[in-house]
Amino acid sequence: MSLLVTVPTDRLAADVGALPAEVDLRVWDMTTPAPAERIDIVVPPYVGSTGSLDVLRGVSVGLVQSQSIGYDGVAEVLPDGMPFANAASVHEASTAELAIGMMIAAQRHLPRFVRAQDRGEWSPVFAESLADRRVLLVGFGGVGKAVARRLAGFEVEMTAVARTARTEQVDGIGEMAVHGIDELPALLADAEIVVLSLPGNEETRHLFDAELIARMAPKALLVNVGRGPLIDTDALLLALQEGRVRAALDVFEQEPLPAGHPLWSAPNLLMTPHGGGASTAMNPRMAKLVRTQIERMLAGEPPVNVVIPAS
Repeated sequence: MSLLVTVPTDRLAADVGALPAEVDLRVWDMTTPAPAERIDIVVPPYVGSTGSLDVLRGVSVGLVQSQSIGYDGVAEVLPDGMPFANAASVHEASTAELAIGMMIAAQRHLPRFVRAQDRGEWSPVFAESLADRRVLLVGFGGVGKAVARRLAGFEVEMTAVARTARTEQVDGIGEMAVHGIDELPALLADAEIVVLSLPGNEETRHLFDAELIARMAPKALLVNVGRGPLIDTDALLLALQEGRVRAALDVFEQEPLPAGHPLWSAPNLLMTPHGGGASTAMNPRMAKLVRTQIERMLAGEPPVNVVIPAS
């Protein structure tokens, strides 16, 4: 059995490394016609991959292996009959690191200190801690659990919420009770930090609307490392401007965030440009996932992480 596998960059090809002789690994960024009528595994570019899927029409593809965890909107543009796998296991560590970093930065006023440093100004402040805070994790998939494992060392009180109530065994923590999403409104009032890592879909769009944001504790910190549409931007802007809540956002309803958007000047807000997975932790994990998919295909085994099966 021989396989043709394409990856979008020389760097990823180098990270994947040596492969069995029966595997032909080529670099194809999907901006030109397909290199063959049949490709066994296609890895699209990390950024803008959804828009590049149209070039696969008319090509026989065994698996489209995304470099992202999220796949909202993919089903609408993926050519019929192609299975699609997401990049679960690739971004969880990096995204969880950013979530923790944003919590610390917001709690300890790091942006304020950076601005003071630029002015050459000694500007001490008595800051909020991360220790002893009540943290509500909204979403308890791979990223949510990765955040929980890292938070465990910060002496916080954690509560988790997911679509369905259950009990989870979390490495380094032990057994955790996970509340159902229907309990979220009642749990919000007691949370000092709320971390969102839910996927983006019709069920979660504007989950945090004006009504739910109003249920948050005064001055609570809302951290979003999931998907931008989880939050109603207009409702959040009003709450920020009125000083009712604080926020730390890595994802937005509009990306890139356009110049002049009111979020740029909103008070009580820390922003990063959708960089949760964009770190050196991504590359070796992505290469490992590609190798896993190749090994499984050679062995006649089904691929992992399939979120849209072949139709």
